[in-house]
Amino acid sequence: MQALPSRPRLDAIALKWHDLAQRRLDHYTELYRSGRWRRYYTQERFAIRMLDVINAAKQWRRLAGLPPAELQAQAQSQSEAQLAAPSPRPDDSMRPAA
Repeated sequence: MQALPSRPRLDAIALKWHDLAQRRLDHYTELYRSGRWRRYYTQERFAIRMLDVINAAKQWRRLAGLPPAELQAQAQSQSEAQLAAPSPRPDDSMRPAA
Protein backbone atom coordinates (compact mmCIF):
# COMPACT_ATOMS: atom_id res chain seq x y z
CA MET A 1 0.00 0.00 0.00
CA GLN A 2 1.37 3.40 -0.98
CA ALA A 3 1.78 6.01 1.75
CA LEU A 4 -0.14 9.27 1.48
CA PRO A 5 1.86 12.33 0.51
CA SER A 6 3.17 14.29 3.44
CA ARG A 7 2.28 17.89 4.22
CA PRO A 8 5.70 19.33 3.24
CA ARG A 9 5.39 17.77 -0.22
CA LEU A 10 1.97 19.37 -0.72
CA ASP A 11 3.36 22.71 0.48
CA ALA A 12 6.14 22.48 -2.10
CA ILE A 13 3.59 21.80 -4.83
CA ALA A 14 1.48 24.78 -3.72
CA LEU A 15 4.60 26.98 -3.80
CA LYS A 16 5.36 25.89 -7.37
CA TRP A 17 1.82 26.69 -8.48
CA HIS A 18 2.04 30.03 -6.68
CA ASP A 19 5.27 30.83 -8.54
CA LEU A 20 3.56 29.99 -11.83
CA ALA A 21 0.54 32.16 -10.98
CA GLN A 22 2.87 35.01 -9.99
CA ARG A 23 4.80 34.76 -13.27
CA ARG A 24 1.48 34.85 -15.13
CA LEU A 25 0.46 37.96 -13.17
CA ASP A 26 3.80 39.59 -13.98
CA HIS A 27 3.26 38.81 -17.67
CA TYR A 28 -0.20 40.38 -17.70
CA THR A 29 1.09 43.38 -15.78
CA GLU A 30 3.77 43.88 -18.41
CA LEU A 31 1.15 43.54 -21.17
CA TYR A 32 -0.82 46.31 -19.49
CA ARG A 33 2.15 48.61 -18.93
CA SER A 34 3.39 48.26 -22.49
CA GLY A 35 -0.04 48.57 -24.07
CA ARG A 36 0.41 45.36 -26.05
CA TRP A 37 -2.80 43.98 -24.57
CA ARG A 38 -4.69 46.02 -27.19
CA ARG A 39 -3.35 43.69 -29.90
CA TYR A 40 -4.91 40.63 -28.30
CA TYR A 41 -7.91 41.74 -26.21
CA THR A 42 -10.73 44.22 -26.06
CA GLN A 43 -10.73 46.41 -22.97
CA GLU A 44 -13.57 44.43 -21.39
CA ARG A 45 -11.99 41.03 -22.11
CA PHE A 46 -8.61 42.13 -20.80
CA ALA A 47 -10.16 43.49 -17.59
CA ILE A 48 -11.96 40.18 -17.01
CA ARG A 49 -8.80 38.19 -17.73
CA MET A 50 -6.71 40.43 -15.47
CA LEU A 51 -9.15 39.96 -12.58
CA ASP A 52 -8.98 36.19 -13.06
CA VAL A 53 -5.18 36.28 -13.05
CA ILE A 54 -5.07 38.44 -9.91
CA ASN A 55 -7.55 36.21 -8.09
CA ALA A 56 -5.62 33.07 -9.06
CA ALA A 57 -2.36 34.56 -7.75
CA LYS A 58 -4.05 35.53 -4.46
CA GLN A 59 -5.62 32.08 -4.11
CA TRP A 60 -2.33 30.25 -4.69
CA ARG A 61 -0.57 32.61 -2.29
CA ARG A 62 -3.12 31.70 0.37
CA LEU A 63 -2.88 27.97 -0.39
CA ALA A 64 0.91 28.11 -0.22
CA GLY A 65 0.66 29.63 3.25
CA LEU A 66 2.36 32.89 2.31
CA PRO A 67 1.36 36.25 3.83
CA PRO A 68 -0.84 38.52 1.71
CA ALA A 69 1.07 40.55 -0.86
CA GLU A 70 0.24 43.81 0.95
CA LEU A 71 1.91 42.59 4.14
CA GLN A 72 4.88 41.21 2.24
CA ALA A 73 5.36 44.51 0.37
CA GLN A 74 5.14 46.44 3.63
CA ALA A 75 7.74 44.22 5.30
CA GLN A 76 10.01 44.53 2.27
CA SER A 77 9.77 48.33 2.25
CA GLN A 78 10.57 48.42 5.98
CA SER A 79 13.63 46.24 5.50
CA GLU A 80 14.77 48.39 2.56
CA ALA A 81 14.35 51.52 4.70
CA GLN A 82 16.48 49.97 7.43
CA LEU A 83 19.19 49.11 4.90
CA ALA A 84 19.12 52.63 3.45
CA ALA A 85 19.38 54.32 6.86
CA PRO A 86 22.89 55.43 7.73
CA SER A 87 24.60 53.22 10.25
CA PRO A 88 25.05 54.82 13.66
CA ARG A 89 28.50 56.22 14.24
CA PRO A 90 30.29 55.44 17.47
CA ASP A 91 30.25 58.25 19.97
CA ASP A 92 33.77 59.71 19.78
CA SER A 93 33.23 62.05 22.73
CA MET A 94 33.52 59.15 25.16
CA ARG A 95 36.81 57.85 23.79
CA PRO A 96 39.90 58.59 25.82
CA ALA A 97 42.46 60.84 24.19
CA ALA A 98 45.36 58.94 22.72
